[in-house]
Amino acid sequence: MEGQRPKVGLGVMIKKDGKFLFGRRKSEHAKDLFAPPGGHMEYAEGFIEAVSREAKEESGLEIQNVRFLCLSNIKDYMPKHYVNIGFIADWKNGEPQELEPDKMVDWRWYELDNIPRPVFSMVDHYIKAIKTGKNFFDA
Repeated sequence: MEGQRPKVGLGVMIKKDGKFLFGRRKSEHAKDLFAPPGGHMEYAEGFIEAVSREAKEESGLEIQNVRFLCLSNIKDYMPKHYVNIGFIADWKNGEPQELEPDKMVDWRWYELDNIPRPVFSMVDHYIKAIKTGKNFFDA
């Protein structure tokens, strides 16, 4: 559609004791799908700053050792179109809390091969990137 542009979304796979944090989405976009913490990048924000903020805002967790995981072109939810940047990070501090219950609930730690389904579409890219090292997913 003329005048529309993709938005930048970010997600972070937070690892603690070999498991990853996932919650269930409550907002209308991708409702009831499972996903790690994430959201929109804000104007003039750095990548690490953005994923650290999203992790803290949504789950109350502090993260460390943030590193790039993958880049995805997400057109699965048209007319919404996202460039998603996935990261992986280590848990630093805190226990998962439902700080935005209108957006995300049911935070729990899962083994990579036991993540609940259905998932937000970029999650399969995150998992593949962790397992194979592939880091680019075009639509």
